[in-house]
Amino acid sequence: MSLCDVRNLSKAYPSFVLSNISFTLNAGEIVGFIGRNGAGKTTTIKSALGFVHPDCGEISYFGLPFLENEREIKQRIGFSTGAINYYPKRKIKNIVAVTKSFYQNWDETTYKKYLELFELDENKMPCELSEGMKVKFNLLLALSHKAEILILDEPTSGLDPFSRNEILELFIALKNKGVAILFSTHITSDIEKCADNIMYIRKGKLIANCSKDEFYRIYCQDGETLEETILRLEDKA
Repeated sequence: MSLCDVRNLSKAYPSFVLSNISFTLNAGEIVGFIGRNGAGKTTTIKSALGFVHPDCGEISYFGLPFLENEREIKQRIGFSTGAINYYPKRKIKNIVAVTKSFYQNWDETTYKKYLELFELDENKMPCELSEGMKVKFNLLLALSHKAEILILDEPTSGLDPFSRNEILELFIALKNKGVAILFSTHITSDIEKCADNIMYIRKGKLIANCSKDEFYRIYCQDGETLEETILRLEDKA
């Protein structure tokens, strides 16, 4: 079942143009979003979430037009953008107390579960956390209100291999519960491990948007890893 539909999303800046991006997020699927720095991943994500205003395009979630239903829709979406930079001198428990007041479906049991899983200390401040633990805290906030869609910009950035594997296993568990997940990354092994579909963007244009198996069949040469394929495609661009 489609939970998110984006059609012909475009955004022009003086030195960059995002051109006619279309994709769908389905319940119980993980989409890995890949492309080099400046290719348009973050612009796509921010436009789809209303953080920047696209020049054109249609965006809907749960069958509802985004612009007319933004407040309701964002109650059902979790967003994370890697490490956090806000309120560096406030204790985690105080930041959480403010954050949860915005969500009707905030679930304290779920929050406590991920707090323990991520081994976060509520009495610490973000400025006292490692980069990897900041990522985990941001994910904690995104996961604690029973989001049906997770849109994550570089969610495993700064994590050690063990923590990254833990997060990817969590993604798979959430997918099996029907959550739709879109995550951007530069770490191709993350996509190889858990993604069902791949979106590959280059210079503001979506080059590929298909299942992982189809991407391998169309773009990968014999014996190539996904990383080697992307590097070859970028070299030819």
